[in-house]
Amino acid sequence: MRLLPADLPERAALSLEVHARPSEPLAAPGRASYVAVLVDADERERELAHLARLCRAHGLPAPVAEAVHWSGRIGGVRLKWERHGEFSSYTLMAVQTAAHDAPAFADPPAAQLPSGWLAGVPGMTVYAGHAELLQAEDAPSLPDLQQDFFAGHPVVGSAVGDGAGLAYSDFLIHADGFGRILLVDQGFTPLMAGRMLQRLFEIEAYRMMALLAFPVARRLSPRILAIERALASLTDSIAADSARDGSRDETLLQELMRLATEVESGLSASQFRFGACRAYADLVRTRIAELRERRLSGLQTLDEFMSRRFTPAVATCATVSQRLHDLSERVAQASHLLSTRVDIAREHQNHALLASMDRRAKLQLRLQQTVEGLSIAAIVYYMAGVVGYVVKGGRSLGLPLNVDLFVGLSVPVLAVLAYSAVHRARRHASEHEAT
Repeated sequence: MRLLPADLPERAALSLEVHARPSEPLAAPGRASYVAVLVDADERERELAHLARLCRAHGLPAPVAEAVHWSGRIGGVRLKWERHGEFSSYTLMAVQTAAHDAPAFADPPAAQLPSGWLAGVPGMTVYAGHAELLQAEDAPSLPDLQQDFFAGHPVVGSAVGDGAGLAYSDFLIHADGFGRILLVDQGFTPLMAGRMLQRLFEIEAYRMMALLAFPVARRLSPRILAIERALASLTDSIAADSARDGSRDETLLQELMRLATEVESGLSASQFRFGACRAYADLVRTRIAELRERRLSGLQTLDEFMSRRFTPAVATCATVSQRLHDLSERVAQASHLLSTRVDIAREHQNHALLASMDRRAKLQLRLQQTVEGLSIAAIVYYMAGVVGYVVKGGRSLGLPLNVDLFVGLSVPVLAVLAYSAVHRARRHASEHEAT
């Protein structure tokens, strides 16, 4: 007997989401490689097909079409594939079996994949890195570490995991196209070491994804400056034109609309990237906090390094994004004010036009009344003539009729009748127009 109502269709998937990307354990001494590839939406199927061919070649089940992660053993390495929002990551781990005097980062796990397979992954590389996991007794001194593992470059490092290990990196791309991370085991379990490596790799991947907005910000900055200057000039022109007669308001409004279109174009082209920058920067800060760093004498911590180098770039992107939004609001406000002024000017013009039409209507009414008076006189004149002809005809028949008397008496009667007929016709026309 079922005790619960029907499940939400996404219940099982949402419940498993927190377990979707488990860390791979790695014991010291060990090595790892990590590659983050920016993959377009239309390349996702090719990516899965490429991974499926590798799985079939090694007798492994391929990921399903909706999969977002997969892991399996390819020869001597453990491969984990994960699909993120915009990029996919490939993590390879292998236990170190070479002699301790082997060159640092020699024979990385990425080199143990079939020839050309990793290079054939669809998309473009965002970040690639190799990592070495050493036992504490095998860790060299800082000068040797800097020279042997990082080609003499300045190193950033700290104690991580509340002192369970040491982490070092130079945050540079070396000749092989990979960055380098050194992790020293001072008390890690294999699962803790795997989680720590994953965090270090993700810090770099998310850092690079966040900084994809930085070139966009650089390109937009001169454009924003030009729009700001043009807006300031237009605002001055609006004020000057207002002081005169407002004759250029329509032209200024068209210029403002052009600026508004340009600003909205910049917003639509950049806001996704700037929003992603904020999200990835938050992930970088979260992953750094999860390292639980302690300072090593003479070295910058990862948090300090990011605060001095990475955070200003993110702040630049945030500033450009905010400037675009502020500029959009300023252009909209100026357009609204100018539109209001144009509308007021049009209302004044319409009021003047209506007043002129009212004056013309009154003149037409007076003219019509004058014409009506003349028409009544003409009607009376012609009707009096008709009466005169009738009376003359009666006198010709021998009737004793005075023509002048009859015509004179008929004039007032005819005038009243004509006036009544014209007035009735005008009232009937007014009633018909009102309906």
